[in-house]
Amino acid sequence: MQVSIACTEQNLRSRSSEDRLCGPRPGPGGGNGGPASGGHGNPPGGGGSGPKTRAAVVPRPPAPAGAFRESTGRGTGMKYRNLGKSGLRVSCLGLGTWVTFGSQISDETAEDVLTVAYEHGVNLFDTAEVYAAGKAERTLGNILKSKDWRRSSYVITTKIFWGGQAETERGLSRKHIIEGLRGSLDRLQLGYVDIVFANRSDPNSPMEGVGSVTWSPLACGLITSKYDGRIPDTCRATIKGYQWLKDRVQSEDGRKQQAKVMDLLPIAHQLGCTVAQLAIAWCLRSEGVSSVLLGVSSAEQLIEHLGALQVLSQLTPQTVMEIDGLLGSKPHSKK
Repeated sequence: MQVSIACTEQNLRSRSSEDRLCGPRPGPGGGNGGPASGGHGNPPGGGGSGPKTRAAVVPRPPAPAGAFRESTGRGTGMKYRNLGKSGLRVSCLGLGTWVTFGSQISDETAEDVLTVAYEHGVNLFDTAEVYAAGKAERTLGNILKSKDWRRSSYVITTKIFWGGQAETERGLSRKHIIEGLRGSLDRLQLGYVDIVFANRSDPNSPMEGVGSVTWSPLACGLITSKYDGRIPDTCRATIKGYQWLKDRVQSEDGRKQQAKVMDLLPIAHQLGCTVAQLAIAWCLRSEGVSSVLLGVSSAEQLIEHLGALQVLSQLTPQTVMEIDGLLGSKPHSKK
């Protein structure tokens, strides 16, 4: 089992230690890394009795403080950044599965979305054990199994905390991390995941470290101007179990937020983009953000959101100050 532990609420130290979590897990053929067939999802060198090699790592001089170490993919224009200090290269826009996979959209649409994302250079796909009670992981796993994509060409992240009703089935105890992750791997049909996020902090299991991946850059669709005093039939606020979102939209605070979104329209028009693209680009320009997770319900919506990459280069310091002034907020950053 190969994992790295990170956290969505605090900075956590990246780890990669099979034995620290649960020790070697023999596969059916006696190996240590999943199914003996060597098929989808097996880490290179994860099993068998062949010779083991260890690569020598030559340290590089440290980059200037605050440097993004950003690169641009050939043909796609996607930008890639380091995930914290791990050296793992992730697309600055990732694809999330909350609400959508296994719930809001059909499996066919989910496959279309994932395919378009991959073809446009997105290499970070995020899910969680709790999303759609495990159906999101299962849907993602089925799609990946059907694709002829090299496992080394994409990054899978899942999240652990809410796994079940029993006291031992939630939280960040060693027991739940091991058993919860094994459940995730079964649903994903993978031999390993690249990153395990703590879905929230657990006061009973304090942790620390590095890295930042942001989620819900559009606040569940609130920052799109589509609500504008009404609730469309196809939005998340109409989905069973999301009454809290509908209440939020219709609340006094929700109406104030919508008014602020409308104030952003002139800036979006000036830049030739949508409010959604502007919001995603604003998240991307924040220091320390490795990737922004997108949640979409169609391939067309994904294409629109990917357009935020072109908006990012237009966010001058003056434009950012204007946006922050309208919103009355500013992202925290470390100098």
